[in-house]
Amino acid sequence: MGTGWCTAQEIDSTYANSYYQQRMRLFATLPESKGGIVFLGNSITERGHWNELLPGKRIKNRGIGGDNTFGMLARLSDITAQKPAKLFFLGGINDMARNLPVTVVIGNYKRIIEQIRKESPKTRIYIQSVLPINEALLTAPYFKGKSHLIPELNKGLRQLALIYKIPYIDLYHDLFTDEEGALKEAWTPDGVHLHPEAYVAWVDYLKKQGAL
Repeated sequence: MGTGWCTAQEIDSTYANSYYQQRMRLFATLPESKGGIVFLGNSITERGHWNELLPGKRIKNRGIGGDNTFGMLARLSDITAQKPAKLFFLGGINDMARNLPVTVVIGNYKRIIEQIRKESPKTRIYIQSVLPINEALLTAPYFKGKSHLIPELNKGLRQLALIYKIPYIDLYHDLFTDEEGALKEAWTPDGVHLHPEAYVAWVDYLKKQGAL
């Protein structure tokens, strides 16, 4: 698998580290099944116990810790080949950590949407907003100073959702942001990732939105 350099723009879009490859090997060994619900994303998605939170539904967790939108795009065909009924997509914070421009991330989202539409046209796509971070609690220095970029990215994602007429799930404003615009302190151990109770609230919110 390639490492995804985007040399024309002189940006680091590598993704295929050892953990990515380990997860891809895992996915390749799992039984193939058509339909179901896919959660596609990075470590925030990977850490969600979606099957337990959504009993009775066929869930496929396709989160990979540390992944960016280049890595998600590279593995998308493996997902569309199984023709999921629904796909919930959340990615971009690791792109921000690598200083990838917002325009590049939005461009990758556009490519992902168009590829899903082409390869699995009956799949219902849901774009989930990038979550806020809480810089006061950060343990990973590469997320420092990125808070202001997230609303800009989410604005672009909302516009994409309008253009492609697909649902936009505003987790940022409706669920995870405190009065100061940061990720709620009670819901995060490190300023980026989530405590278990945050996932419970997340699933409840998706249900209230009619997405699940």
